[in-house]
Amino acid sequence: MKVRMILASAAVCVIAWAGVAGAADEREHPFVMAAAQGGIAEVKLGQLALQKASNADVKQFAQHMVDDHSKANESLIALAQRKNIKLSSDMGEEHQKTYKRLEKLSGAKFDKAYMKDMVQDHEKDVKEFEEASNDKSKADDIRAWAREQLPVLRNHLQMAKDIEKRLGK
Repeated sequence: MKVRMILASAAVCVIAWAGVAGAADEREHPFVMAAAQGGIAEVKLGQLALQKASNADVKQFAQHMVDDHSKANESLIALAQRKNIKLSSDMGEEHQKTYKRLEKLSGAKFDKAYMKDMVQDHEKDVKEFEEASNDKSKADDIRAWAREQLPVLRNHLQMAKDIEKRLGK
């Protein structure tokens, strides 16, 4: 009887701990959650740009966004699964507002607005990913993932700046 009580208590503790651990991971890793939403947004905005852009450079850049961020999203999903972090499946309110605003534009107006947003977004992303890759309070695998994404994000930022300049801000 005593053994059963001890085993039952242990099982309850393990189940309770597992639930708390999953919830704690979500609170402990806002960077992962934000990166997931940002990655989804980059893909969806890139797909929108492939439909609405008139400039060939903008369309080529948009294809890079779709391809590169889809790949990054896949690796982030795998990381989150290993860490028991439940990721959002949407792009978040801020990115949704950007999408709705851009969706109303077309042609050269779309091109300029999209590239301006891509410069601003990638400047912010590079800063956040640099901070995350050096943040000792983050787990090694999260820092490594952030570090792995930085060269691609820096390349996107430079491409976006170059295209924005050619479009004449």
